[in-house]
Amino acid sequence: MSFSRRSMLWMVPGATIAVPVGTLLFPDLAQAAPVNAEDGVAVRGTDVVAYFTDGRAVAGRPDITFAWRGATWRFASAANRDRFAADPERYAPAYGGFCAYAVSEGYTAPIDPEAWRIVDGRLFLNYDRAIQRRWARDIPGRVARADANWPALAGE
Repeated sequence: MSFSRRSMLWMVPGATIAVPVGTLLFPDLAQAAPVNAEDGVAVRGTDVVAYFTDGRAVAGRPDITFAWRGATWRFASAANRDRFAADPERYAPAYGGFCAYAVSEGYTAPIDPEAWRIVDGRLFLNYDRAIQRRWARDIPGRVARADANWPALAGE
């Protein structure tokens, strides 16, 4: 077995498998894209699971939290926290919770938790409702551009 500083290589008959060292030591860093967190709190303290279950923005409680990707995520209930903990990628907003319109334009911007939409099972947040209306004029195009821009913006 040999390894470099950035990845570990395992020799398996017929295959070589490279795994980033950070993935082994800190599994959360395997996909550590930045999270839009003010004072360390993601999505301005809004319960992201509630967008899916209640169909609205619901304030999370400071005593019901989960730490993920370097941010504190708040929830309105322990059940929502547990749903998130079991599958954070399902509930976390696209683009680390930055404004989807801004990311489609090649930059990041903060969000208003009331300016949101779920499209094809993904939660998208926007700067405000006026920007959300601009984003909504071409959701497929905006998502395609944002998806293309996000790796560079996230430093991936």
